[in-house]
Amino acid sequence: MSDAAQPTAAEVRAAAEAVKTALDRHLAAVERRSGEDDPAVYEAFNQLAAAAEVYDELLYDRYDEVTPFEIPGAEEALPPYTGPEEPNALSVLIRRDYAVAEPQRLLAQAERIEAADGDEAAPASGTIHGALGLLFGEFEPDEIASRHKEFGLEEGDSTLWVAAADEPAEPGEWLEAPFEQVDPQQVVCRFDVSAVFDDDLDDDEDEGEADLEEELDTDLDEDEDLEPLDADRA
Repeated sequence: MSDAAQPTAAEVRAAAEAVKTALDRHLAAVERRSGEDDPAVYEAFNQLAAAAEVYDELLYDRYDEVTPFEIPGAEEALPPYTGPEEPNALSVLIRRDYAVAEPQRLLAQAERIEAADGDEAAPASGTIHGALGLLFGEFEPDEIASRHKEFGLEEGDSTLWVAAADEPAEPGEWLEAPFEQVDPQQVVCRFDVSAVFDDDLDDDEDEGEADLEEELDTDLDEDEDLEPLDADRA
């Protein structure tokens, strides 16, 4: 960042004051919360997170310093649940991403499906998109998820949301846009799977291994002054 684009000291100071104000508002909201999922607390939390993020960015741009705080953004957590306490219906929304890792394996599986169906008039297995259509038309999504390597696919991120509702939807009501009418405040629970989480675990394991190696090296250094064992000593 150029010097001309850097924030002024006054701007950094103003951002710090904004954090203090947001912190006071958050504490006040928590002290007078009306329940476990009080929307006022949720709003105050988001305001505090936004103010802290602005301050952190300005502090870094001006002084090349950061804060010790790590506040999760609003996209990392669901808002407070405001749906029915005793849902009469629910919707399960699933997204699973795959990469076509082995196209030839996928095409071979599609050819087997066509051969088993005896449909040779208009083969669809010669293209990737046609093979995918055959695959997902033949097998349930859960079976594909459990056998994805067999079909030449590689798993990516996935998420599952369970949303509550007062009444079941009318037949055909949401088919044109199945994912546009989801109210995040009616999501009972969600489950995410991502390689990002695996990377975090790998980093923790690497740090643990490094700490263990350092401890072992230290122990070995401390034992350097020990006399060697004498095999002839009684």
